[in-house]
Amino acid sequence: MEINIEERKEKAVALFKEGYNCSQSVFLAYADVFSVDEELAKKFSAPFGGGMGRLREVCGAVSGMFMLMGFRYPHTNPNDKPSKTETYKAVQRTATAFKDKFGTLICADLLAIRRAPQDPTPSDRNAEYYAKRPCARFVAEAAGIVGEELLAGEK
Repeated sequence: MEINIEERKEKAVALFKEGYNCSQSVFLAYADVFSVDEELAKKFSAPFGGGMGRLREVCGAVSGMFMLMGFRYPHTNPNDKPSKTETYKAVQRTATAFKDKFGTLICADLLAIRRAPQDPTPSDRNAEYYAKRPCARFVAEAAGIVGEELLAGEK
């Protein structure tokens, strides 16, 4: 697998700055690696932004990582316990890497805001939004963690 992690991180941040949510940005940065149709990738990663639909729960960038782990370490047979275990190990490794860097996986904690559902209307993406939201940093880090995991899985 040929992956340039820095390019993928830059792509994820660029997608975020285009207006895609944090989950979409991380997932779309690697969707091509797994031959996932871009439009489909946008659709199924969309609800996870804002800590899952602006509920401010698990960070969308983290959710994007987890979805990618499902492609890297798939288990499609519910009775295949070793395969399911491998998927969960990868989720835990990537979660731990993110948490070690930021102290939490929770959107509200990362943003230092109240952990409660918010108005479902997305925030306008403008200079003020980007100045007060550190989300691009979380997106970049999540994209980097995914890249490291994908490369490590090849060894």
